Amino acid sequence: MVQDPEITELRRMIEEAQRIVFFTGAGISTESGIPDFRSPGGIWTRMRPIDFSEFLRSDEARRETWRRRFATDETMRRAEPNRGHRAVATLINRGKAAAVITQNIDGLHQASGVPANKVIELHGNTTYAHCLDCAQRYELAEIRVSFERSGEAPNCDKCGGYVKTATISFGQAMPAAAMIRAEEETLAADLFISVGSSLVVYPAAGFPEMAARNDTRLVILNREPTGLDPYADLVLHREIGVTLGEAVGNN
Repeated sequence: MVQDPEITELRRMIEEAQRIVFFTGAGISTESGIPDFRSPGGIWTRMRPIDFSEFLRSDEARRETWRRRFATDETMRRAEPNRGHRAVATLINRGKAAAVITQNIDGLHQASGVPANKVIELHGNTTYAHCLDCAQRYELAEIRVSFERSGEAPNCDKCGGYVKTATISFGQAMPAAAMIRAEEETLAADLFISVGSSLVVYPAAGFPEMAARNDTRLVILNREPTGLDPYADLVLHREIGVTLGEAVGNN
């Protein structure tokens, strides 16, 4: 059998590493049917994002935010982890990889078997909601029933605050604890693998840059070129699930 030299090199780098950190973007989840937000034809090319300040000041913006969320609910619920997610989970559960820093909000890393405490969500999570004031957690199913009955955006039944999916919107502050932990994991890694990210969205995209500046071995796996390609030790412009699955040796 003819060996694929790129897969062989990625496998070798994984085997030699002592502490891998993954950084994942939309590209790993599009293979599970989750639509991309920023790419041409993506969601935000078809509808303007609602800024966090709008959400706070406008009843209509809050209603529209929830209308959009439930319009995508079937797609989100139908999506399942793919071979790429499972490969990441395999390395985490072997103790080979220490953490997954993700820009994604779909919860598919956790669904693939990565322990929740190993997933650092920079942009939050859309699979549940919380109160912006007291942080009370809410499940989406109960909110949907109320929203479809009344047409009104939910308020917290504990303190009266606004309830929002646990995602980070445009104009909303990045989660401080997640950012600190992502920096710590990046600096501790000896192999940093960026998967499915265009590396244009900051401050999240600063972590692969940080790894490169720290002389950490950097792998970029993405279908399209990125601005960091010249600084990476290995660049693979190819399908994510197949590539990671073959490198790790799982289906």
